Amino acid sequence: MNELLKNPIFATHAVVAAGSATLATAITYPLDSLKVLVQVGSGVSKQLTAADVLNRIKTLSGTSGLYSGVGWLTLGRSLGLGARFGVYEILTAFYKDGREGNYVHISEALLAGIASGAVESLISSPFELVKLRAQVTSASRIPSSMSVVEKTAVSPLMSKLLPGYSPDIRGLNNTVGLLTTLPTKHPNLVTALKDYPWMMTGSGRPPSISDVKRPLDIISLEGWGALWRGMRSGLARDCVFGGIFFSAWQFLHQAMLEWKAVGMNPPPRSAEEIGPLSPLAVSLAAGFSGSVAAAASHGFDTAKSRSQCIVLPKFVSMERRFLKWQLPGKRFERWTGIHPADRNILFRGLGLRMARSGLASFVVVGGYLFAINQLLPK
Repeated sequence: MNELLKNPIFATHAVVAAGSATLATAITYPLDSLKVLVQVGSGVSKQLTAADVLNRIKTLSGTSGLYSGVGWLTLGRSLGLGARFGVYEILTAFYKDGREGNYVHISEALLAGIASGAVESLISSPFELVKLRAQVTSASRIPSSMSVVEKTAVSPLMSKLLPGYSPDIRGLNNTVGLLTTLPTKHPNLVTALKDYPWMMTGSGRPPSISDVKRPLDIISLEGWGALWRGMRSGLARDCVFGGIFFSAWQFLHQAMLEWKAVGMNPPPRSAEEIGPLSPLAVSLAAGFSGSVAAAASHGFDTAKSRSQCIVLPKFVSMERRFLKWQLPGKRFERWTGIHPADRNILFRGLGLRMARSGLASFVVVGGYLFAINQLLPK
């Protein structure tokens, strides 16, 4: 392993791959922000458009709000893409072993893509969660110092769950007002209610995303498992995306090789005799494959984004385990993590995701091939 890391060719490929992933993320991140906010902000009776989301971000956070959380996605995308292409290359190397021609069947590319997508999903899920929380916060109205949230002493348990968070005193007072009709001899219900973690906001609801957006806050309030929230829909999304992306790319690659081989005399017997394809043609094929794969997996992407947008404290998750709470919906929805209430909004932001995935795939592959041709000798 040490010899591999010291190999200048391997190091060059690794640096170029990370650089192309970073460039693609920087170029397409505004599209990702608009897509996420359209997905999580839309409802059955409320349809947000990209223009509505863009105006809200500019009003609340400025143009820089489009890049909220870009660092987390850049890190996660670099690791995730490395895992996706690395696992794919390893699996296809077994497929090609012992064959005369250096080729991969489309069905083999599909299976290898599904496996590589699963590995990518496991690696990139925590980074996507923190990224999404930052994106939603950029379009949320953050209370000012004169808001109803008073800076007051909180109970040790509440402070441990979410350090630096102060309860909504007006909400607590309203709750006490509802309880005054009940016979009670407690001298100070407001202070007593602060000792219960489910009264953090004064209404029994969990805090907003803008209060639980940092990794330490997420782990403290929601637990380590929250970093992989929406894992069912995430696995379904990335497996479908990886399988269709690589199989479509392999299909287009073979079609372009056959087209290039037309008229060659004598007819080539293998892909090596045809010669390499144009980097632009390969990049365009990757971009088209990315758009098709994004369209096929978009419903699962919406389900994952909406599940990550929910703040679920640890004590609620524990209660659900004790009560053996079952996921709602039909069997397919339970397997893939789709909530029944989201059935009619699964394809919101489809065009934005297709544009982002297609452009990102084109930039990643094109930038990688261009840099390798410039840095490494022929």
